[in-house]
Amino acid sequence: MSSLRGRRIVITRPADQAQSMVAALTLRGAVPICLPTIRIAPPHDTVALDTHLQALSSFDWLILTSVNGVQAVWARLVALGISGLPAGLRVAAIGPKTAAALYGRGTPPDFVPAEYIAEAILPGLGDLTGQRILLARADIARPALPELIRQHGGDAVEVVAYRTLPAETDAAGLRGLRQGADAIAFTSPSTVHHFIALCEGYQLQPDNLPGQPLLAAIGPITAAALTEHDLPVTVQAHIYTAEGLMDALENHFAHQRTEPAP
Repeated sequence: MSSLRGRRIVITRPADQAQSMVAALTLRGAVPICLPTIRIAPPHDTVALDTHLQALSSFDWLILTSVNGVQAVWARLVALGISGLPAGLRVAAIGPKTAAALYGRGTPPDFVPAEYIAEAILPGLGDLTGQRILLARADIARPALPELIRQHGGDAVEVVAYRTLPAETDAAGLRGLRQGADAIAFTSPSTVHHFIALCEGYQLQPDNLPGQPLLAAIGPITAAALTEHDLPVTVQAHIYTAEGLMDALENHFAHQRTEPAP
């Protein structure tokens, strides 16, 4: 029997990306509570993105850091009538889900780092001297990767492929949070920041929520976001995926004797 049986787990990722996690938690006997804190939207305009995509032959690398980035780029390629990537352009993907999204579009990535964070991708790009690298990312993406690329002699060109915005509050999810939870699962720094804002908007204390839920982070960058808000990280996935996060939660509760939240 899974240690997650009866555990109330709050999912903070976008609603349209939460269903696979809901299904997997349900199979493990957990009670998923969907409380999306963010939503994904296209850029205010696509002029910059379109301009760079039309000039892809001038780049040596295209770096995609999320499934959202892949979806946004391919949507614009289709809209522009561009049937494929130019020969000679290499593509790097962060994480297996991003890589799978590329495979699904007939574009096997040339490099996927073993660790699913932006900084880990740098060694796999080789000598960056004189290389032009396009990073199609979120509007709130961290500056660490382009800064590292420039430090190593590369020309990092950043373009907004999509925006990360606060989600409208899900009434059922908020009610579930108020009723008590065993854990809150965070899958990105933005889910953390917007969860804090949601709590503030509804007079909830993130460090004293009903049921005293533990806070779980998908990886070190998300964990750092929780720490920025002076919140404890009880569980952190060793494999930085939603599946890895659920495994980490299951392992944690397997070693605890606490009862599920009522």
